[in-house]
Amino acid sequence: MMNKINSLSLYVSYAAISFLPATASAQLFGPTPPIGGVEPDDTGEGIRTGVLNILVRVLSFMALAAVVVVVIAGIRLIVSQGEEQEKDKAKKTILYAIIGLVVILLARAIISFVAGVTTP
Repeated sequence: MMNKINSLSLYVSYAAISFLPATASAQLFGPTPPIGGVEPDDTGEGIRTGVLNILVRVLSFMALAAVVVVVIAGIRLIVSQGEEQEKDKAKKTILYAIIGLVVILLARAIISFVAGVTTP
């Protein structure tokens, strides 16, 4: 019974906070802090630039991770000492990491293209 009451009170409080006007929530919780690296402006370009920067950084990190996986798989291939099963696993890992790297590079190209086309 208490579990139902607790979950019901959570739902009610969530609904009450969701429908608060922005001014009321600002008075309740204080002003919204600025997002690091994003300059606020009236055109919304600051948010757009921030999102693009985050996407580029995430894709760059993923590309770095794919290169690290290729290096680790290469080391596994060398250390396998002729065992066919281990060599096959390492080759598959290298293949999949390179496919992932190609997908990451294509995603970055698509993001750059879309960002260039949608620039106001």
